[in-house]
Amino acid sequence: MFRACQPLLFLGLALLASCDGGLRVNRQGNPCTENLVTLRVEVVDARGTAVRDATVTATHVDTGHTITGTTGDRGVTTAVNEDIGEGTVRLTATSGSKVSAPAEVTWTCDECHCHPEPATVRLQLNP
Repeated sequence: MFRACQPLLFLGLALLASCDGGLRVNRQGNPCTENLVTLRVEVVDARGTAVRDATVTATHVDTGHTITGTTGDRGVTTAVNEDIGEGTVRLTATSGSKVSAPAEVTWTCDECHCHPEPATVRLQLNP
């Protein structure tokens, strides 16, 4: 019985070896179509405690384009993203009657994405 299966075994191995020219899949993806680059904005009160539900407003100083986001349980929002455009962006946070001092971020773009400098901003609400 082993002798009868031997030709099938060799045939199977030959077919397996001939599969080298099969389809190739690029699993790296296109870096220009992947997720947007975001800015991490943290909002804290005068004691340094995270502020939930604070409104963060990012305004491009040249174009006036604005993105608004709301902080979550940890006082952080990542709503501000590279769609704001290249250049200087002014950030402020509000919660009730409390307002933060403005902070500025500079977005620099390459052929695919824009990146903020700094990558993280901490806004403190006035007492």
